Amino acid sequence: MSQLPDKERLAAFIRENPDQAGKRELARAFGLKGAQRIELKRMLNELADEGVIERRAKKSFAAPGQLPPVSVLIAGAPDANGDLFATPQDWDRDEPAPRILILPGKGPAPGEGDRLLTRVNPVTGEDHQYLGKVIKRIGAGPRRMLGIFRRAHDGAGRLVPVAKGDQREWVILPRDAGEAENGELVEAEQISDGPQRRRAIGLPKARITERLGAPGAARTFSLIAIHEQGIPDAFPEEVEAAAEAAEPVEGLKGREDLRHLPLVTIDPADARDHDDAVAAMPDPDKANKGGHIVWVAIADVAHYVRPGGALDREAIKRGNSTYFPDRVVPMLPEALSADLCSLVEGEDRPCIALRMVLDETGELKTHDFHRGIMRSPASLTYEQAQAAADGRPDPATEPHLEVLAALFAAYDCASIARERRQPLELDLPERRIRLDEAGAVASVGFRERLEAHKLIEEFMILANVCAAETLEARRRPLLYRVHEVPGEAKLDALREVAEGCGLTLSRGQIPRPALFNRLLRQAAGSDFAELVNLSVLRAQTQAYYGPDNLGHFGLNLRAYAHFTSPIRRYADLVVHRALIAAHGWGNDGQTGEEMEGLKDIAEHISFTERRSMTAERDTNDRYLAAYLAERVGNEFEGRIAGVARFGLFVKLDETGADGLIPIASLGREWFRHDADAQTLTGEDSGRVIGLGQRVLVKLQEAAPVTGGLLLELLEVEGESGPRPRGRNKAPRKKIGGAGIARAKAKRKPRRH
Repeated sequence: MSQLPDKERLAAFIRENPDQAGKRELARAFGLKGAQRIELKRMLNELADEGVIERRAKKSFAAPGQLPPVSVLIAGAPDANGDLFATPQDWDRDEPAPRILILPGKGPAPGEGDRLLTRVNPVTGEDHQYLGKVIKRIGAGPRRMLGIFRRAHDGAGRLVPVAKGDQREWVILPRDAGEAENGELVEAEQISDGPQRRRAIGLPKARITERLGAPGAARTFSLIAIHEQGIPDAFPEEVEAAAEAAEPVEGLKGREDLRHLPLVTIDPADARDHDDAVAAMPDPDKANKGGHIVWVAIADVAHYVRPGGALDREAIKRGNSTYFPDRVVPMLPEALSADLCSLVEGEDRPCIALRMVLDETGELKTHDFHRGIMRSPASLTYEQAQAAADGRPDPATEPHLEVLAALFAAYDCASIARERRQPLELDLPERRIRLDEAGAVASVGFRERLEAHKLIEEFMILANVCAAETLEARRRPLLYRVHEVPGEAKLDALREVAEGCGLTLSRGQIPRPALFNRLLRQAAGSDFAELVNLSVLRAQTQAYYGPDNLGHFGLNLRAYAHFTSPIRRYADLVVHRALIAAHGWGNDGQTGEEMEGLKDIAEHISFTERRSMTAERDTNDRYLAAYLAERVGNEFEGRIAGVARFGLFVKLDETGADGLIPIASLGREWFRHDADAQTLTGEDSGRVIGLGQRVLVKLQEAAPVTGGLLLELLEVEGESGPRPRGRNKAPRKKIGGAGIARAKAKRKPRRH
C-alpha cells in the first residue's frame, strides 16, 4: 500500500495537475486504497477549510483562483499585436481575473464578447497566466447599442438609437427594461427568443444593460461618443494600482542635471497636463554669429511605463488621450498624466531633452539628446506668453521676460527656414466650445491663433525631425508619422472647386505643398477663402503611423516622427524607448518584441487616433445642436460646404456648425447630382446649386442626442431659394449658382 502524501505535497500536486484534482483521480495518482481514501478526504477538507485549495463541482479541488482545465471564457478585442486574450466568464474573486492568451486555431477568429469553451494550461514568466485552445464557440458576442428608452404602459418599450443614420428601433420587453425610465439614455445589447418569436414581433429585441441618465443632460454628449466608439474610459484596478505605486525620481541616478535651464511650459489655459517645456538663448559660439540654442524637454514617460507591464498594456489599448469639451479620457492614469509625468512648475521631473543649434537663417546645425532632471520655473498659458512678448507682462511672466524674449527671437529665426521649406499653410479657425459650471454650452467661438502657438508648434516640429533623424542615424526601428502625397482623384476634385471660385490650380505639376499654397494665397481675403482652405484640407491624404519612412507631405519633411507628447500619444512613447535604447540610457528602452511588433502597433494606434477624432467631432456636433436647439426657427448665414445626392451640407458662419438641407426640400423638380463638380442641377429649371455658394437658411430642427441640424434653404447668393414642394406660388427666378460664383470671384481683385 502506498504512503499517504503530506498536505504540502498534496496541495502542490493539485496546483500542478488541475485535470487530476478529483478525489478518485488523487487516490489513483497516489495509489491509495481503503482507509487511506478516508484519510485523503479528511486532508482535502482541511486544506479547503484553511483556504489552501478550493472545492469545485463534481467533487474536485483546485488551488485558489486556479481555472478548471476546461473553462468558459469571454473573448476580448485583439491587441496591438493581433493577439487575442480572454477572461473567465464566472470570476467572482477580489483579485483581477487572469489573462488567457488564445492560441490560433482553424476557422474564423473569435470576436470580442464571444463565449468560448476552452482548454487552458497555466504558464509562468509571461504577461498572461494561461494559454487557451478553443474547443468550440458557444455563443457570439451580442451587438451593443446606445439609445433612448421609450416605455409603454405595459412596462415594455422601444429603444430609439442615437447613432446618426440608424433608424431601426428595438423592442424592450418588461423583463429586459429593468428600472430604466422613459426618455432615459441607455446602453443595450441584442437578444433573441428565436426566429419565430422575432418574426412575430417584427422588430429585433434588446436588453438594457446600463442606464446613462437624461440624454440632454450636461456632460452626457461625450459619454454617448465614448460608448458609441468603444473608447475605454475606466482604468482596471491593477493599472490604477501601478500608477499609484509609482514614485518620484530621487537624485540624478545616471541622469544629467538640467535644472539650471529656464525650461518653461506654455500650454492652453485649460491644459490638464504639461509634457513639453522650452528654453532658448543666443549661441555664444562666435562661429555661429546670430545663431540660437533651443532646448526642448519632454516628460520621461518611459521611466514609469515599462514595456509589457499593466500600464503599458492599457496605454497601447487606448493608443492616445481623447479630448472633449467636458472631460478628457487620458491614455495614462491621473497619478501619472497630471502629476509624476507632468512637468509641473517648481518640481523636479525626469525628462528627455533635446539641444538644438540654429544658425542665423534658422537652419539646424547640430542637435543632441539628453536624459536628465529638469525643474520648470514657470507654467504659462499661450495668452500670457503672447501678452508678455507684446509688452504687457503680468506678475507670472514679469520674472521671465528675458527667457520669453530669447524664445521669440529663436522662433523668428526658425521661421526663416520654415518659409524656405514651404510647408502647407492652411488657415482654418479652430472652434472652441465653452461650458458653464453646470456643463451647458455657454458660448461657441473660434480660438485666436497667436504667435505663441506658432512658436511652440515650430519647436515641436523641429524636435520631431531630430528624433527621426537620430534614430535613423543609429539604425533603430521607429514609428514614423506618415503623410503621403495626394492622389490624382483628389487633385481633380480640388481643381473643380478652384475653377468654380474663379481660381486656378495648375495641371501637370508634381504635387508639392507650394502648389497648394499658391492656391491658398489666391483665395486669401476673398469670400472663398474658408471654402478653399477646407477643400485643400479634404484633398490631403490622412496621416498615419508606420515603421516605413514615406515622408510627411504636409510639412514638406523627408523624415518625421512624434516625440513630443508621450503623456497623450503612444507613438511618442515608442520613439522615447527607441531613443533610450539607441543611447544606452537604461533597461527601460525598446525591446526586441516591440521592434518586431512595430507594424501592428502602428496600425492599432492609427485606428485609435481615428476613433478619438470621430468621438471628438461627434461630441462637438451634439454640443452645438444643444446650443442651437433654443434658436429653432431663426435664420443663419452660411456657405455650402458639401453636396451629396441626398442634399446640401451648410457650414454656419456664427458657430461653424454643419447642417443638412434635404434634397426633397429644394423644390418641385428633380435635381441631378454631379459628384465631380459638386453641384445639384434642376432638371426643369436648370438652376445650379454648388459648393461654396453663400446661403441664408432657417433652422428647422436641432437634435442634441444625434448632433443633427436640419435646415431650410431661403436664399442662394442673395437670391430666393428653390420653391419647396407643395407650395402654390409663382416660380422663383432661376439661380445660376456656379456661374454667379465664378463671375463674382473674377470681379474681385486677387491677392498673390
